[in-house]
Amino acid sequence: MNAVEWIRLIVGSIFLAIGMVILFTELFGVFHFKYVLNRMHAAAMGDTLGIGSCLIGLMIFSGLNFTTLKMFLVIVFLWFASPVSSHVLSRLEAATNENLDSHCEIYEDVEILERELAANRESVSIQEKEEKPL
Repeated sequence: MNAVEWIRLIVGSIFLAIGMVILFTELFGVFHFKYVLNRMHAAAMGDTLGIGSCLIGLMIFSGLNFTTLKMFLVIVFLWFASPVSSHVLSRLEAATNENLDSHCEIYEDVEILERELAANRESVSIQEKEEKPL
């Protein structure tokens, strides 16, 4: 094996290892989080990042050919489809869950939320001004 093949082997293995770590972290999150939206978030992020990293590693192993193009198209499809589908499912869960207020804070009035966010931004900007040396 020459140096280029060794580099491809090492870089591809690193991407595969990163993808496997992400997928095992996803598996842990899906089985240990209590609330369904937390589990869905772990599954969606793990699918998008884990499968993408594994496919990039396989693309590096494969080299430049038609199979690499197909794997790239699978990655592009996953990057568009997985977040959209998980967002639709989470909106459905939030719309149909009658006990949602026991899991998160619900704002009935948007103006209350906007005031709280504005107050939070002001307090952060005041803290940043206090921390800046003159």
